[in-house]
Amino acid sequence: MTPLELTHLAAGEKSAPVTDWAARIGWLVGLALFIALVYWLMREGWKWRGTLQGDVPELPTAPEEPGEVKLAMSGRYHGSTTAGQWLDRIVAHGLGTRSRAELTLTEAGLDVVRPGATDFFIPAGALREALLGKGIAGKVLSEGGLLVVTWAHGDRLIDSGFRSDHAAEHTEWVDTLNSMINKSLETTDTEGAR
Repeated sequence: MTPLELTHLAAGEKSAPVTDWAARIGWLVGLALFIALVYWLMREGWKWRGTLQGDVPELPTAPEEPGEVKLAMSGRYHGSTTAGQWLDRIVAHGLGTRSRAELTLTEAGLDVVRPGATDFFIPAGALREALLGKGIAGKVLSEGGLLVVTWAHGDRLIDSGFRSDHAAEHTEWVDTLNSMINKSLETTDTEGAR
């Protein structure tokens, strides 16, 4: 082709419109409605789970004088599940809400203070086990990255997951909690033998 023919072709042909704004806006509105529907369904599922767990009793509160502080920790509360079923989240009474947490262990039990969420207290007699875990209800960490406390509440056994700001503290917490639990069991066995 000669240069004259090329200029004639370039001047004569018009490109088609690249953007069809009506179709693009329609797709965006459809996507926004889909996201809103998914969010609404998730919210309704969360509320339904709370309704199904209506038999969970009210959470205990800390006593006026809990005694001398054995351990204290700041970190995150990652949620509570049915014991041994790390995906069966308990949402009743705010136990499903992740939050910052301040844990205080005394002779009376474990006090969990959560800014912006419901605080709760685990009486020493309700503690059953403490261990290092790697996951709970949608949160998976490295091996030993989670402090899991098993406790009795009503007729349920519950696992609650905590992660300290300083993960090295977890081992001390497990040892102290388990020694408290064992001491409590020994006292109960001794009293039962009389």
